[in-house]
Amino acid sequence: MKPAAKLLSVSDHGRDSASMIYVYPVISRRASGVSIGINLNPNNACNWRCIYCQVPDLKRGSSPTIDLDKLEQELRTFLNELLYGRFMLDKVPPQARRINDIALSGNGEPTSAKEFEQAISLIERVKYDFPLPEGLKLILITNGSLIDRPSVQRGLSRMAKLNGEIWFKLDSVTLEGRSRINNTRMSLQKMHNNLGLAASLCPTWLQTCVFKIDGTPPPEKEINAYLEFLYKIQQEGILLQGVLLYGLARPSLQPEAPRLSKVSTGWMELFAEKIENLGLKVKVHP
Repeated sequence: MKPAAKLLSVSDHGRDSASMIYVYPVISRRASGVSIGINLNPNNACNWRCIYCQVPDLKRGSSPTIDLDKLEQELRTFLNELLYGRFMLDKVPPQARRINDIALSGNGEPTSAKEFEQAISLIERVKYDFPLPEGLKLILITNGSLIDRPSVQRGLSRMAKLNGEIWFKLDSVTLEGRSRINNTRMSLQKMHNNLGLAASLCPTWLQTCVFKIDGTPPPEKEINAYLEFLYKIQQEGILLQGVLLYGLARPSLQPEAPRLSKVSTGWMELFAEKIENLGLKVKVHP
């Protein structure tokens, strides 16, 4: 008897479920449906090293040269299978059988790809050749560190015309916190400037991961600094769509993994309430 096909789940974001280099499907707890992932970092290289990252064998670096012809072939092949083949029936739970978005995420920082702008143009071209949902989003999940590159900005401007959204990582606004959580020493000023650039080019959400380290949730000092930063950028007129607040859903594959654990739903809801009191929309994903 042929074994039953393994269904995708929110806890399994394996990049090889479609046996492709650049394209992979996931069931996104934040998207509530099938997200078509575009992995521009198949070499598992990133310019940050977040301690909650689930990428195996993560290394410091940037994206390799992207084979745009291969990317286009894979995207067309997978969309054809998703729309006309058995992938939805065999791999996707009934409640999630909808195409929600195309997301540039993957195994590193997608904007580190020199071909980022061309990849956006490619997605646009392919998108219009398929009967995709009218509200299909094009999402960039980014740490925001390279937004100041002109080619990245051109890509973001193009994204905005494709129902695009930027999910801009902001796990801490203190240098100590970013060093501990993201292993980066990017200054708050650069983060602030790049966030302003991102929001001016394409609708932008902040995405913030909260968790316990050694059994302790983020300290009051971190929370207050975060809220103060949100208040400041609003006063400056930086327009955000809101905050995506989420916890640990998949196990970290970094050395710090044994030290990490989830915060309680109550803790997260209380934090969300503090953000909402500043006038920002919050989506909570424990």
